[in-house]
Amino acid sequence: MKRESRYVTFARIAYELAQASLPRYAHAKSPHHFTLPQLAACVLLTFYRDVSYRDMEEWLLATDQVRTVLGLERVPDYSTLSRAFQKLKQADWDRFLTHLLKQMEVKEDAIAADSTSFRLNQASLHYYNRAGKAFGDWIKGAYAVGTQSLLILGWASSRGSLPDFGFRKGLHRQAARYARYSAGRRCWWMLADKGFDSGSFHSADLIPPIRRFGKITDPERQARADRVAEARLAGLYGQRWKVETVHSVMKRKFGETIRSRSLRLQRREAILKGLVYNLHL
Repeated sequence: MKRESRYVTFARIAYELAQASLPRYAHAKSPHHFTLPQLAACVLLTFYRDVSYRDMEEWLLATDQVRTVLGLERVPDYSTLSRAFQKLKQADWDRFLTHLLKQMEVKEDAIAADSTSFRLNQASLHYYNRAGKAFGDWIKGAYAVGTQSLLILGWASSRGSLPDFGFRKGLHRQAARYARYSAGRRCWWMLADKGFDSGSFHSADLIPPIRRFGKITDPERQARADRVAEARLAGLYGQRWKVETVHSVMKRKFGETIRSRSLRLQRREAILKGLVYNLHL
């Protein structure tokens, strides 16, 4: 049996998902040279290959199998791909994630959350160290990951200055839809580091409290610290490291830099890297 290229497989999955998540055209009076799902799939392929839109145009010209899967009779111009990325909103990519996870019927017993940073230029860490420079700004992507499926179940992004606890409620709300419940009662654990320590917590939220002035005086915070210590001994809290593994895969395979200039699109790129990771799995 002939093996199918991973690019063809990715293109097929991305296109089917785009058809289920997006209207056929962005506007009734658009030129209709390409459908919106075709352009969305091309944008996802661009991030999957971690190349520029110009390089993606040339690559599509050379790959007839991918064009066949996407139903492309002609290759979209690089500027068309760039405009398609700008046109697609956060809500559109959220629908992609919802459709994908519903198809996979994900139900998790433990969900790990953490954030990672993406650089805004192509300069290497070696250059920054040699030049004695520090990062002036970056984009932070926060992800909730199922410890069994290793799929991203929720995401958020911001400028790098936002602390992690600002993501906690949003990630919790998104990921809870794919967690396990029994008779309406919560049967899953939320795992995160002490950067997410803020506000009130459920007893199944295993988030170490920050020790202010070296000690914990609040009884609730001490009880949570004890639960985390027990979870460490049982090996449950160690599952949190799986979200770090996902971050590593995302950066190694799909790049650790953000190409866009505006903050709105920079934040959206961090979201797309998470979606591309899920499609890659």
